[in-house]
Amino acid sequence: MTGSNLKPAAELAKANTTRFPNESAEYRRARQALLIEEIELRRHIERVAEVRRALPPGGEVTKAYRFIGEAGPVSLADLFGNKQTLVIYSYMFGPQREKLCPMCTSFMGTWEAKLPDVARRVSFVFVARSPIARLIEAKNARGWTRHQVYSDASGDYTRDYVSKDDADVPGYNVFTRRDGTVRHFWASEMGLGTADPGQDPRGAPDLDPLWTILDTTPEGRGKDWYPKLSY
Repeated sequence: MTGSNLKPAAELAKANTTRFPNESAEYRRARQALLIEEIELRRHIERVAEVRRALPPGGEVTKAYRFIGEAGPVSLADLFGNKQTLVIYSYMFGPQREKLCPMCTSFMGTWEAKLPDVARRVSFVFVARSPIARLIEAKNARGWTRHQVYSDASGDYTRDYVSKDDADVPGYNVFTRRDGTVRHFWASEMGLGTADPGQDPRGAPDLDPLWTILDTTPEGRGKDWYPKLSY
């Protein structure tokens, strides 16, 4: 997508004929101005995605990482299955944690119905530091049937790609396999150090639809509310 080929956002917004019962002229002026910003946001999201896709080759994966899945030990290469791209979401459920992280659980829960769609394009797995039996128990307790969970028992992968201190933190990593060579492609690198004042650390775009939905409401996502494991 190149900017020179696009109509100005304001011009596109003028074509909008949507109106709702009893709206005021003030509301419509403000809504049209917001529509321009929304069009620009959509374009910026696409520009960022283009830049991401155009990244040069990442670091080659030379270490023999091992995981334990529900069917036994596997390698990182095994996690690709028959796909060329692998996404690994590392969730906060280390041995020291009594229960699943509510925020990780919120994100993971949204994928239960979408994983078959994702699997048409890429391999998507979930990794945590607890023993596999504990991961399976927690997965079953949540009613997840499609999540492929793996234990990073040694912590080698976690220390290299999530937290060098082996901290119980989340991580989202994408790997590629081209001509037999596995490389790191991209990881979320937004956290405490990149957060704006008054905001919780988060990436862009938000991978959890929960926050995207709340951002469309007058209440917003709030500053003191977080999802829970049960209500």
